[in-house]
Amino acid sequence: MEKNMLFSQVKGLVHGGDYNPDQWLDRPDILAEDIRLMKKAGINSATLGVFSWSAYEPEEGEFHFEWLEEMIENLYQNGIYTVLSTPSGARPAWLDAAYPEAMRVDNRGLRNHHGVRHNHCMSSPKYREKAGIIDRKLAERFGSHPGVIMYHISNELGGECYCPLCVKRFQEYLAEKYDHDIEKLNRAWWTSFWSHHYNRFEQIEPPFQNGETSVMGLNMEWKRFTTWNMNDFMKHEINTLRSVTPDIPVTTNFMRLFDGLDYRKMALELDAVSWDNYPFFHNDWETLADTLADTAFQHTVMRGYKREKPFMVMESAPGLVNWHKYNKLKRPGVHKLACLQAIACGSDTVQYFQWRKGRGSYEQYHGAVVDHIGTDDTRVFREVAEVGEAMKKLAPVAGTLVKTRAAMLFDWDNRMAIRDARALSDETKQYEDTCIGIWKQFLKLGVEMDIIGSDEDLSRYDLVVAPMLYMLQKGAAENLKRFVERGGQLLATYFTGYVDTEQLCFLGGFPGDGLSELFGIVSEEIDTYYPSDRNHIRLEDGSLWEVVDYAEVLRVKDAKVLAEYTEDYYADTAALTCKEYGRGKAYYMAARVKPKEMMPLFEKMLADAQIPVKKLPEGVELHVRTGEEGAYAFYLNGSPETVEIADVEGVDMLTGAGIQGTLTLPGYGVAVLALAKQ
Repeated sequence: MEKNMLFSQVKGLVHGGDYNPDQWLDRPDILAEDIRLMKKAGINSATLGVFSWSAYEPEEGEFHFEWLEEMIENLYQNGIYTVLSTPSGARPAWLDAAYPEAMRVDNRGLRNHHGVRHNHCMSSPKYREKAGIIDRKLAERFGSHPGVIMYHISNELGGECYCPLCVKRFQEYLAEKYDHDIEKLNRAWWTSFWSHHYNRFEQIEPPFQNGETSVMGLNMEWKRFTTWNMNDFMKHEINTLRSVTPDIPVTTNFMRLFDGLDYRKMALELDAVSWDNYPFFHNDWETLADTLADTAFQHTVMRGYKREKPFMVMESAPGLVNWHKYNKLKRPGVHKLACLQAIACGSDTVQYFQWRKGRGSYEQYHGAVVDHIGTDDTRVFREVAEVGEAMKKLAPVAGTLVKTRAAMLFDWDNRMAIRDARALSDETKQYEDTCIGIWKQFLKLGVEMDIIGSDEDLSRYDLVVAPMLYMLQKGAAENLKRFVERGGQLLATYFTGYVDTEQLCFLGGFPGDGLSELFGIVSEEIDTYYPSDRNHIRLEDGSLWEVVDYAEVLRVKDAKVLAEYTEDYYADTAALTCKEYGRGKAYYMAARVKPKEMMPLFEKMLADAQIPVKKLPEGVELHVRTGEEGAYAFYLNGSPETVEIADVEGVDMLTGAGIQGTLTLPGYGVAVLALAKQ
């Protein structure tokens, strides 16, 4: 058994999802049928109680857990384990009626009414008290049950609260951070501009919609505080559970590139990272292969929070969702492809929202394994059952890891700072798209690339790409220098090293904090292009790359010029440089070009890093997971066309067929090859 297994009880991959039996307590026939159908679909886990507070505690202090106890036991007797959720994501009406201070205040200063979900104040002592009571009772009642394998904290944590409790807590947070020295804060936030100087911490308000929003330091610290405060609330729930049952692991479900919280900080408190995967399948702005590649990026972000353990897909739609702008059906075969992509990228689970569609309310039309028709002969049910069979065959993959030698730096503070900066163009900054676009090109070369923070350990990597690293974390510059000095291949781009963690510009030229020495250049100016503007850069071999959106004007100190601009007043000046630093190389791309045009540069860097490349047919992904028992190569065809992949060897775990030479994949096909142990 692999040492990194998430659940020793399951002894394989987890296939399950959110189950809401409390919505069907008046239909014992349906509850009995659900058990039968789960077994037929290959379901071995169910997430219970995500929004069940009013079923647990219909009136304050009146608790009813009998139905939950019966359900956990019935599931367990049928080989289905329980992920038990705390219900704090949505509160009963009695709680808000009795304790209105537990409800949030919005950024206009208005108190919310009861309703929806995540409407609670994270700072509220009363809300923490009530959540703690219900959490403790759940742990005491069910923590010793052998069927309970994990706690799921709340649900999709997010949002901000501007109530007096949170404002006071924010002021205390700032006082602690700035050593109770208000002048230290004033210097860090440059409050002399527009006469925004503070005399006391008590004068500081959050960035209300009708208040102060022009101080970048304030905006950033409010975001950091929101993460800190949400994390503190989450830890309150975790600590309550662990005080009763310290050995049951905990998780909470993250959301794509959600920008409201810095998940990297929150992941430190979790035993496993999980997230909710809802791609925009079959949209009209990209191919399915592009949608899948974007999803692979999202999986990789989640994998990066805890690289020494598999992550989890906590939610996905077995069919469609009900909240996209256009709720498109997944086409036949795409469900299996998407599920096995999650496994390929490092997940040990495929879980759904939800098991059975509800009859009413907001998500009555959200996809589910069992539709309103209630039968097992639907296309969706058959495809879920097919995934269940595939996951049984892939049980040996559980606990293995994706191990890479390349990484992309992607910081939450950096993306917030770029978004807030009054610079460039709000229409074309596109930090996230820039990172994803570059990352996809490496994927086309069969190269896995981790996504990590700029201040994280780089010793395991031989190649690092750092797009638009506008804000430098403390120690990030030295981190990059050490990486290149020992032989690493580094690529940075325009808009790198402009500000520190307080968003104060570095003096002495960009990129700052010593990075100018590393790259051997200074950026004097950055030009923002209108959509109609164009320029080009000419490489040493005479090839041209088109410039769009942004172009920096460089002063070259001791770097080699690899490409020059061809037009405008900065024609014949450097656009792409490389400096040898120690045993490595530091490349600087001063202009935005389409990532696919940069492929020759990526291939050169990979060759110098001695990272193997496998060029794949258009739309095909390759991911490899490695463990103590061997390695497993996942080939996924995101194209509707049959493709052939050369130089492939191994045994397909899904079919049992041996492959030696050419692998033929049908449209939307998947092959998982057990590779010969080296």
